[in-house]
Amino acid sequence: MYDVLIIGAGPIGLACGIEAKKANLTYLIVEKGCLVHSIYNYPANMTFFSTSDRLEIGNVPFISHGDKPTRREALDYYRRVALSWKLNLKLYEKVNLIASLSPTERKNEKQLYQITTDRGIYQARNLIIATGFYDLPNLMNVPGENLDKVKHYYDEPHLYAFQKVVVVGAANSAVDAALETYRKGATVTMVIKENEIRKNVKYWVKPDIENRIKEGSIKAYFSSEIIEIRDKELIIKTPDEILHLENDFVLAMTGYLPNFDLLKMAGVEITDNEHLFPLYDPETQESNQQGIYLAGVVCGGLLTNKWFIENSIIHAEKIIRHIQKI
Repeated sequence: MYDVLIIGAGPIGLACGIEAKKANLTYLIVEKGCLVHSIYNYPANMTFFSTSDRLEIGNVPFISHGDKPTRREALDYYRRVALSWKLNLKLYEKVNLIASLSPTERKNEKQLYQITTDRGIYQARNLIIATGFYDLPNLMNVPGENLDKVKHYYDEPHLYAFQKVVVVGAANSAVDAALETYRKGATVTMVIKENEIRKNVKYWVKPDIENRIKEGSIKAYFSSEIIEIRDKELIIKTPDEILHLENDFVLAMTGYLPNFDLLKMAGVEITDNEHLFPLYDPETQESNQQGIYLAGVVCGGLLTNKWFIENSIIHAEKIIRHIQKI
């Protein structure tokens, strides 16, 4: 029996655990992967947009070697946070069921949830869902997307040296993948639905990709999309024609989705058919289900760039403050 059970051991889930511990609440953080699993899945050479001080939690200093911290530095930092606060963690434990117990089952408890994982069963008076969005790729839904040559996660560029690579997308992850693989000897083509590189691409990278496209080092097809992927080629539709491109790998940097199945399992209402916003009170982060709170990126539905680490750390404080009052 816990006062608070937190699903997700990303930075915001850890922040929720810290706030619960500071408030002397019993808590448990359950994570289906490793600690800060989403950050672990970032590209090996990724640099954060935020400065290290904006990513700090629990008053643990985050010192990076450069102006912007790297993925490796972030992994080291959040591991140190977990050790410093001696956080109560259950890693590699997937939540399979969330159930609200009936009045007879919960006896004198005002509310009580039972969480079943693939390793155990837990009960908690309050539940915080802080699952992020990085585990579910936003699929293109085209023939051939299931081929081994198609990657929805990009790690590092050496694998693609001297290969014909198509990068799909125009945001930070696509731009990073295009530039890195190009500089390791790949022949890079970008296929972009929009008519330009996105304006929110990291300011120190955007001129680089635009100049590489302008000079022809990286070929870009704007206002275009893939319509089929084959073993040695892919077919794209441009504003002018249908093209067949020789191809060895497709890096589909098309974004990722929150775990809506988990939200539905918890009974959280989705309020917008287009953006799939979950219903919650922005003052307390409590959803339409009493005692179930949302924290971090999951609050933004399909708008996964609305919430990020530095502007959603405050969710942890708001949630625990509300739990203490009730």
